[in-house]
Amino acid sequence: MNALELSKLLELSMALSKHVVGQDSAALKQYSKTLIFSLNQCVTADAIAVLSGDKQALTILASNGLSEDAIGRRFLLKQQPRLNAIVAADGIVSFAHDSTHPDPYDGLLLAQENRLPVHACMGFKLMLPNNILVVTFDSLRPESFQSYSDTYLNMLSNIVLYQTQRVQESITFYNQARAHKAIQPPKMEKKHALVGESVSMQTLKAEVELVASSDFNVLIQGDTGTGKELVAKHVHQLSARADKPFVQINCAALPDTIAESELFGHVKGAFTGADKDRLGKFLMADGGTLFLDEVGELSLLLQSKLLRALQSGEVQAVGADEIRVVNVRVVAATNRDLQHEIKQGKFRADLYHRLCVYPLHVPTLTERLDDIPLLVGFFLEQLRTTLNVKQVVMDKLTLTKLLQHDWPGNVRELEHCISRAALKAKHQQWQADIIEIQQIDIPIKSTSEMPASLISGTPRSQHQVSMKSAVEGLQKQLIIDAMEQNQMNWSAAARQLELDRANLVRLAKRLGVDLKKQFG
Repeated sequence: MNALELSKLLELSMALSKHVVGQDSAALKQYSKTLIFSLNQCVTADAIAVLSGDKQALTILASNGLSEDAIGRRFLLKQQPRLNAIVAADGIVSFAHDSTHPDPYDGLLLAQENRLPVHACMGFKLMLPNNILVVTFDSLRPESFQSYSDTYLNMLSNIVLYQTQRVQESITFYNQARAHKAIQPPKMEKKHALVGESVSMQTLKAEVELVASSDFNVLIQGDTGTGKELVAKHVHQLSARADKPFVQINCAALPDTIAESELFGHVKGAFTGADKDRLGKFLMADGGTLFLDEVGELSLLLQSKLLRALQSGEVQAVGADEIRVVNVRVVAATNRDLQHEIKQGKFRADLYHRLCVYPLHVPTLTERLDDIPLLVGFFLEQLRTTLNVKQVVMDKLTLTKLLQHDWPGNVRELEHCISRAALKAKHQQWQADIIEIQQIDIPIKSTSEMPASLISGTPRSQHQVSMKSAVEGLQKQLIIDAMEQNQMNWSAAARQLELDRANLVRLAKRLGVDLKKQFG
């Protein structure tokens, strides 16, 4: 190695060692951003990403040079041969520019003019006690990484591994101290992870993590389509009951005639048609979690029977003499305002207080518009598998259109909208390897396209959209001013704005800054 390479490795080690580990659930994500910034100084690439997961699937913790919808994607290793090879190997793994293995980021690099496959790729894994981190480097130029020696890359990966282990140990010690116990809860299945990094979702995740470590009953409240069932599963999987049953029942579909049998079970001959013994949902969930979905739809008669079981922890099957004790944690969900229902005499106040030991509010999609790119990426990765295509992407104008819609049906409406659009796009682009969803595939009207009379009642959405436009407008003007002040020198402008030069170029391109038109 030459002196320049040694200097870069030394700067990498010093930068990572200076990173202050945060004391929250986003600590590893923050470290990943610092890691990417530092690696940018060591390796020239169009995109660098840090992924986290296990030997089944990986998700992106942080990235530079990838489109917004890449972050929400969940990459199954059995479907991603390059990521699978990196996880299976020890040390740096490089792929030839003509490798037949598809790259997980094909069509997702910001540096490309068109939806082109990645030409150069390499990466390495970091084995940690509770998970696996993978660092990937991608470029559109086939020869990008050929100038780096194996010695240099191996030393780089060893430095990153050492510093990452230090950060992971700090995070683990903090979590154990906060929980007042030395054993961490079982690892959550990634398929039930909550997607979103907005302020409201970070608050929800912190609340879920907090209540999951207890045995309190939980009441999840939120509009239809916000993902209350997903939150319930998240609570269960982060709890000490994660390896026990998670049993759910839709209270809205429970007629009074069979409800008692569904909840508490029955014995053979208890009533006409009871030809064998049957366990109720409480007994099926013994030791685990019982999820009562749409609990606000229960009749007053069923509410009284449910209350009795919650108070005593005892259930009696229909037609049985024996009373059985159950150990069940109850998580309930509703889209109704139960306090209003209590005033109307439609819901029992004592049952409400039994269920609402710890309330959780799931935000509407309008309250978390910043999460739409992540959700889009998450759904597109699922659709890639469902539609059996190499890649599904979305153009920027279409994504902007989604950000400007009101989404009365929340995340569920967004998912169905994207699914329909992807199917249409596949039908129209049936010969393409990379399917691109365009505006024509999504027949929704953005807020800006609607008459004022239709959106006057939704000031929150208007404020969010105008705020996003204002921020982008400010960024655009700052770039133009910096370039003008520095005689069109990208490096000088980047120093003035305290940005990496490559990041500044990508940001200008994303914002549509036309310097020729401005200055020439």
